[in-house]
Amino acid sequence: MTNSLSGRFLILTVIFVMLAEIFIFVPSVARFREDYLLARLERAQIASLALEADDMISPALEVELLRNAEVYNVVLRRDEIRQLALSSPIPSPITATYDLRNPSSMTLISDALRTLIDGEDRIIRVIGNPVRDGGLLIEVTMDEMPLREALLAYGRNILFLSAFISVITASLLFLSVQILLVRPIKGVVEHMQAYAKAPEDARQIITPSAGVKELRDAEEALQMMQTQLTGALKQKERLAQLGGAVAKVSHDLRNILTSAQLFTDRIESSDDPLVKRMAPKLVNSITRAVNLCETTLAFGRVDEPAPALTRVNLSQIVGDVIDSERLAAADYPLSFSEDIPASMTLRADGEQLFRVIFNLVRNARQAIMATGKPGEIGLQATEDDQSWRLTITDTGPGLPQKAQEHLFQPFQGGVRKGGSGLGLVIAADLIRGHGGRLELQRTNEDGTTFMIQLPKEDLALAPAAE
Repeated sequence: MTNSLSGRFLILTVIFVMLAEIFIFVPSVARFREDYLLARLERAQIASLALEADDMISPALEVELLRNAEVYNVVLRRDEIRQLALSSPIPSPITATYDLRNPSSMTLISDALRTLIDGEDRIIRVIGNPVRDGGLLIEVTMDEMPLREALLAYGRNILFLSAFISVITASLLFLSVQILLVRPIKGVVEHMQAYAKAPEDARQIITPSAGVKELRDAEEALQMMQTQLTGALKQKERLAQLGGAVAKVSHDLRNILTSAQLFTDRIESSDDPLVKRMAPKLVNSITRAVNLCETTLAFGRVDEPAPALTRVNLSQIVGDVIDSERLAAADYPLSFSEDIPASMTLRADGEQLFRVIFNLVRNARQAIMATGKPGEIGLQATEDDQSWRLTITDTGPGLPQKAQEHLFQPFQGGVRKGGSGLGLVIAADLIRGHGGRLELQRTNEDGTTFMIQLPKEDLALAPAAE
């Protein structure tokens, strides 16, 4: 009972109702005592009227009048001189006097509690105002024990009534909580348990149905979380399958490219000037493709190699990227500009840095060509005592909002139709491996700017490479 929500609610309801009844009980008992005493005063006043009708009444009639009024003595003061009185022997001295002419609430409550607590059989005097302006004052002497017994009987009745009301109220609230809260909560828990057994099954996602706003909000939040988790699990499974497929393709492609590399070695011995000029670039491209396949295989084995940090000439790497992209652009009105000091050398992995720059420049070229308008891609390199910085700027249409929100998330930040959204992810990972960072500096309808920053400190490179 105490471990369940409905059980605790039932107990608390009973407690609160009883507390409310206690706050009602005390003033009710005080009011009952006041009414009881006023009734005795009124009876005594009526009894005194017999004496007013006949100044001489028999002792037996006087005793009967006092017994009916349940008092020992009656004093009725009509003016300052004349008093009418009924009297009988008092068994013991008067121990308390109560004035009901203008009592305060606290006085009535304290007197009532004192009557309940004190169990002695006392004789009390009660003073009040006569009813219907029947005089200036009426005073009676009476036994307090009947008053106490009447108060106890009244208190027991209130207690039993309060207990009955508490049980009925608590039962109704218990049923209401069961229907409105406990059952819907149990339903949500059952949905969560069923979903936990098969989170990949979209049929297990909860459908909000609660009528209570707070519970419906909880169900909608759970639905959103389950939907996102199911999608993430499906994507994870697809990525695992894709990784296996890529590893197989890369393995076979590496073998094919290795054979092609052997043929290009023989082409280099040709005497044709055009062949001699183009052969080295072809050899470098095939070599990079072979290295990329080997890196992909290593990544599939969760064995991504750390960057081999050497001194590389940035101008030469940028030149190779631009030569490749010029061939891809063909006759399209696209210009390239580079502001790279010829003597600038970086401490980096040349192959990985080429892949990063190639991905960024290729993305810029594809974005510009998709617009059908002329454009320009510019690369600028600077350095200071702490780092080298390479800025790549284009005049393309800028990145859409969705791509900006998921820029470095795999399969999320793709802009071009048919693109995988992996280019920037790979580039960012490679730069992080160098201890640097790749960041988007600006993007709008006038173009986009990315910046690559690589640190010069050796201490920053070692942990990043690890």
